Parts: sequence; C-alpha cells; structure tokens
Amino acid sequence: MASTPMAPPPLMVNPSSDGLMAAAAAATAPPGIDMTGICFRDQLWLNTYPIDRNIVFDYFALSPFYDYSCNNEQLRSRAIHPLDISQLSKMTGTEYILSEVLEPNLFVIRKQKRDGPERATPMLTYYILDGSIYQAPQLCNVFAARVGRALYHISKAFTTAASKLEKIGYVDTEIESKSSESKTAKETIDFKELKRLDHILASLQRKLPPAPPPPPFPEGYIPPFTEGEKVPDNQPADPQMTLDPIIDQGPSKRLKLGQ
Repeated sequence: MASTPMAPPPLMVNPSSDGLMAAAAAATAPPGIDMTGICFRDQLWLNTYPIDRNIVFDYFALSPFYDYSCNNEQLRSRAIHPLDISQLSKMTGTEYILSEVLEPNLFVIRKQKRDGPERATPMLTYYILDGSIYQAPQLCNVFAARVGRALYHISKAFTTAASKLEKIGYVDTEIESKSSESKTAKETIDFKELKRLDHILASLQRKLPPAPPPPPFPEGYIPPFTEGEKVPDNQPADPQMTLDPIIDQGPSKRLKLGQ
C-alpha cells in the first residue's frame, strides 16, 4: 500500500451533536474542491462507536468531504450497505469505495466516477487516520510543493555561497593590498640602504689618498693597439710584429731542427 501523505496542521471541525456543524461545513464548502487544509474529527462519535470497516463509511458521511448526491447515499436510503460493490457496479455517477484498510488506524476511501461496471475514473482520495479524516493532496500538487521547496533550498544555498565568496574575495583583496604595501615598504628600505652604502663608499674614497700613477713602459716596448685605435704616424707599421711565429705562419713555414 502506498504511503499516505500527512497534511499540515489543519483546521479542526468538531460537531457537537447530530452532525449539524458537518452539514453547515458541507454547505459552505461543496465536495470536490481543494480541502486539504482542513480535517474532520468527531470525538463523541468515536467514543460511542469504535471505527471498523463496517461503520467507517457512516463516520465518513458526517464529514464535509461527503457528497450527498453520490450513489452510496442512494444505497443508504434503500437500507443497503453503502459500500456494496455489487450494487455500485450496476450504477453510474459519483461513488465512494473503500480502497485500503489497516484496522483500526487507517482507512483509505477513494471518490470516483463510474461510467460502467468495469469502468471507473478516480477523482479524489480521503484517508481516516486514528479517527481524523483528511483529503489527500493530488500528485501534481505534491510535485509542485516538493519542487518549490527544492528551489527554495537551492536558491538559499546559492545565496549563502555567493555571500561567502564575496567575503573570500574581500579577504583576498585585503591580503593583496597588505602584500603590496609591504613590498613597497621593502623596496623603499632597500633604496635607502643602497644610498647609504654609496655615501659610505664615497666618504671612504675621499679619506683615502689618490691612487698612484701606473709605472712607465720599459724601453723598446710597443703597447698593443685595438682594432678601433689608430697607429701613431711617427710609428711605422710592422706587420711581422703582429704575427705569431707559431700559429700565424703555419706548419710549412716553421723552422726545422735538422736544417
């Protein structure tokens, strides 16, 4: 048996006697509309007649969920049990049947429209749980409520995640700003130290005596000239002075020891 959903805290309808309040409720709220927000319970009747499968329909007939134009009411007027399926299958129109029973706690009554002996279309479902009568919500309403609740929690989760990400971004910004400030301060300190070091070296250079001049070249020494320097005019260019006797002359021009 499928589990029957529980209704939210409903509006209690508790007649005092003879079902007067039940009739008034039935007149204000015609059967067939959405009445999932209320429940019916007659404690006086329950104290007098314990519920079983034989009298459960008489108890259900006291509730505002009962439609007095149904086929079951016609059977009651003819002193026939209102849940006699052999008689109901011969009739057409709206009827109530007892679909599930779990005595003495749960009774499920289904309202349906009968078009023939083997053809009936379900309309609504009611259940009696521990003496309280409820209208079961339709499947589309259950899905709509569950989807709406899921969307609410998903939206709340995204809102929470977005707020946390904003906090993380704010902390990262603070860390970056602090690191940039510390880096700037560090660079400033290094620059000051560099200037201080240059000042110390300059002061030491002023205190020390000047460097002596380089010694003169020996007599006959001709300093080498680079490619960019020009040979003085008073010095003749000697190509043999720039040649290495071992590397530049080649093996064929070297002196042989046997000669």
